[in-house]
Amino acid sequence: MIITQLKDINEIYEMVKSYNKILIAGCDGCCQPPRSINEAKVLGQLLELKARTEGKELIWKAITVLRQCDDRIAATTVRPYIDDYEAIVSLACGLGVVMLNKVLPSKLTFPAQNSMFGGVQNSGENNFIEYCEECGDCIIGETGGLCPRAGCAKHLSNGPCGGMVDGMCEVGGYTIPCAWVRIWERLKEFNRLDLFKKYRPPRDFRTSTSPGYLVINKEYTNEEEKNEVEN
Repeated sequence: MIITQLKDINEIYEMVKSYNKILIAGCDGCCQPPRSINEAKVLGQLLELKARTEGKELIWKAITVLRQCDDRIAATTVRPYIDDYEAIVSLACGLGVVMLNKVLPSKLTFPAQNSMFGGVQNSGENNFIEYCEECGDCIIGETGGLCPRAGCAKHLSNGPCGGMVDGMCEVGGYTIPCAWVRIWERLKEFNRLDLFKKYRPPRDFRTSTSPGYLVINKEYTNEEEKNEVEN
């Protein structure tokens, strides 16, 4: 899931204060914490109150989208409303904001959130943790299911650095366990320290350059369509 953080209300208002009518779009997708219809309504109320302090009237409507990062879902859900509003405020991650601007180019879509990282929810400690860097070259099959690139502040690929003390990382003031110590313990548990000793060459950053593309193979209905795509 993508971990997001709501922007300061003043920052959001600055982006939309020149508009009188805005559409606020929540997202039912993978953003955590969730930013759906209830959060969209609360944001609308806060922006309305902010506008009143400047003597303005702000008209808004809150909706939600199943997944803003899906072009068809985003377009078909939001399009019926856009003629009645001057701009859109998205509560999705950055992917949703980009997608709404792409499929609904007649109106500007502004972000209400900062996308922080891709992570998982730790319910016991009530937090979210980055476990995957989405680097395009997964090596966790060699590291006990733990990603050293996301877990190590220095993104090391062949063991801990000299800043590790008693299993703790120097980055953050020795409050976070060293990823490579955890990997060593995990592999030792399964008698697979041979994987720990394996040398990994320098990371190939070509797999994570921007922008990234992934072509989905499809079945073509006829030879003419296939040739058109290939050429």
